[in-house]
Amino acid sequence: MKFSINKNVILEQLQYVSKAISPKNIINILNGIKFELDSKGLSLTASDSNLTIKAFIDKEKIESIDTVGSIIVSNKSLLDIIKNMPEDIIKFEVDDGLRINIKSGECEFNLNCLNSLDYPDIDMSDNKTHIDIKAETLKKMIKQTIFAVSVQESRPLLMGINIKVNGNILECTATDSYRLAKKTVTLDKPYDEVVDIVIPASNIGELEKIISDESKNVEMHIFDKKILFKYENILFQSNLLEGSYPNTSSFIPVDFEHIVNVNLNNYYASINRVALIGQSKDKNIIKMDVNEKEIVLSSLATQIGAGTDKVSITKNNSEEISISFSAKYMIDVLRSFEDEDIIIYMNTDSKPIVVMSASDDSLVQLILPIKTF
Repeated sequence: MKFSINKNVILEQLQYVSKAISPKNIINILNGIKFELDSKGLSLTASDSNLTIKAFIDKEKIESIDTVGSIIVSNKSLLDIIKNMPEDIIKFEVDDGLRINIKSGECEFNLNCLNSLDYPDIDMSDNKTHIDIKAETLKKMIKQTIFAVSVQESRPLLMGINIKVNGNILECTATDSYRLAKKTVTLDKPYDEVVDIVIPASNIGELEKIISDESKNVEMHIFDKKILFKYENILFQSNLLEGSYPNTSSFIPVDFEHIVNVNLNNYYASINRVALIGQSKDKNIIKMDVNEKEIVLSSLATQIGAGTDKVSITKNNSEEISISFSAKYMIDVLRSFEDEDIIIYMNTDSKPIVVMSASDDSLVQLILPIKTF
């Protein structure tokens, strides 16, 4: 195998595929990236058995192809080497079968490699039918929900994002049992099968980082135990979590006693200021006293002091309510919205707080209040 390629071209694709390599890999060959060069171009593949990413560089983007072949190159120093090469064009050449020479200008590296025949045979074939979704929509959907997944390994299903498809309606839900994020998307055309799957958040979060051109489309190919995303020259395949995701539809109340309209930026800034007095962002509790015209936010830290701030609102009635919540959880919720105004729905100080956009009901955010006495 011998070829020359622009540094930025190969570096971008190596950065994509390397996201599939886990530091916990105990299979040595999975710590490497598979290079496969043929007359059509260069394929780069990385996997940790749970997540596999494959990128293809067309021959038109390769400076020269002298001889074809395949090899496994260790990921440990490869990206740093490519990043720091002194010139734009890098030459790759495999010699003695299991060594690769990487050269740019006067700089040269010789790396030990592994035989590509020993690499696991990973099936990345697509399905006859698939779901088409705009890259912008998918990226936004992930960002608006992923923060609500659980980090507790004792409940592995809650460490994933639940995707349901029925006809042309796609629902994406994440919860850690203390908060819930739900995004509903209308697809351009209906999907023939009913879908109810759970994708590990750690995997789909990497997909969100890879999506750069939001004007493109993404194909979702769904199988019994895995899902394959096709985006431009990238194949992104993740295993699915096994089990039935909790039925979260009953978590979200339908009727509310208190409905508050507030400017998103003003409310966000106020919570940020009041949260400064807390002892830690993870545990900081904000108390919210709501009357007909304003929200009064307050926090108290025994060894530090107290802080208060006020925000003007409009409310559906003159009844007052006091409710407390995690500042971090509410800040995460508010960051998921892009609209100017939001609506906060409440019932009692022990019932869920629901937050939605004033102009778009496709995103629902829910957090449980915290009892302060």
